[in-house]
Amino acid sequence: MKAIVYDHPGDESVLKLGEAPDPKPGPDQLLIKVITAGINRADLMQREGRYPPPPGASDILGLECAGEVAEVGANVKGWHPGDRAMCLIPGGGYAGLAAVHFGSAIQIPKTLSDEEAGGIPEVYLTAFLNLFLIGELTKGGVALVHGGGSGVGTAAIQMLKEFGARSIVTAGSDEKCDQCLKFGADVAINYNSGPFMPKVKEATGGRGVDVVLDIVGIPYLEQNLDSLVRGGRLILVSLMKGARGEVDLSKVQRNHLRIIGSTLRSRPVEEKAAIVSNFLRQFGAALEAGRIRPPIYRTVPLAEAAQAHRMMQRSEHFGKIILRVA
Repeated sequence: MKAIVYDHPGDESVLKLGEAPDPKPGPDQLLIKVITAGINRADLMQREGRYPPPPGASDILGLECAGEVAEVGANVKGWHPGDRAMCLIPGGGYAGLAAVHFGSAIQIPKTLSDEEAGGIPEVYLTAFLNLFLIGELTKGGVALVHGGGSGVGTAAIQMLKEFGARSIVTAGSDEKCDQCLKFGADVAINYNSGPFMPKVKEATGGRGVDVVLDIVGIPYLEQNLDSLVRGGRLILVSLMKGARGEVDLSKVQRNHLRIIGSTLRSRPVEEKAAIVSNFLRQFGAALEAGRIRPPIYRTVPLAEAAQAHRMMQRSEHFGKIILRVA
């Protein structure tokens, strides 16, 4: 099968269109003929050698894809060849075929295009898991989401609005802040215009937020903690700008705060299946109706994956960058 391959870690120039062995699906898996695949920041980290795939996962890049079911494993019920599926995978999206555990596959509603479907599983399930299952956000609550223009950020904006919670997001320019507001964010803060914490407090009448969804790490740690209400939750889903530093633990203790690390990729397939099931229970109707769907910044051919990585590296995008595989 055609796939994006690379011989050694490096910048985007190492990515080449090549050949890889066809995956052999197990009895609990679907074989997907991939039509589109979403680009995620984790793909860039893996390409650089900083985020290896979990044991047993494909070493081909790509954590989400959409396409058609080509084969159905012996233990799988409810799926048939030709069904449209969007899938959460631990690797293998940048290729013509992908083997997917049936619990990580979602029927694509007729309201969604292949491009939109390819940009849903990783980012929407990441936002859902961390804001609602781990973060325990309730209706009327407030979440601070860093990287509001990213795939996870835009997914969070939509789901928070659908759920009935407020979203405060950060972004790196006034233009991106305007895009976030037009997309449905309640408040957008340009993090390059000064500290964000005072603006968070101002936007919440001095109260603070219930949950912070952070991708930055150490440089934001103190402000994140100061932005939380008593009993608030800081959830770290990435550490893009640093993992080591100091924290005033007395502040955490005094305010009953929780700091929680979270990843989706390395979770067992049973946990992922439960996350998918909960997501569909909470947001399946909105997905079917087209009320939640990713904004597509650009769709590029599989052979131009390096260009797609350059776009993401430069943070040019708002929403999702999609690879067209077939």
